Amino acid sequence: MSAFLKLHRDDNVQVALRLVPRGARITSESGTFETQSDVAMAHKVADRPIAKGDLVIKYGMPIGTASEDIAPGAHVHVHNIVSRYTATHYRKEEAGLTDV
Repeated sequence: MSAFLKLHRDDNVQVALRLVPRGARITSESGTFETQSDVAMAHKVADRPIAKGDLVIKYGMPIGTASEDIAPGAHVHVHNIVSRYTATHYRKEEAGLTDV
């Protein structure tokens, strides 16, 4: 069983299902490569080259922008992406909450 999971066909990252040591093999549509560092469970690795300025795609949606070139097998986290997260706030009545 693979140590990584691709969540959506359009993703350019895969998610570690457990702690994965440096040098572990990953297979993707773009080939087979090795992790460049230890990867913690639930963290991401690039499964293809991601150029500086390109979107990082997870769940089929952009989650950030690469702040540097990211090679296949590299850990993808706050050190090499800029988040595209935008907090969403709901009014209580829109969320169906009346006594919060």
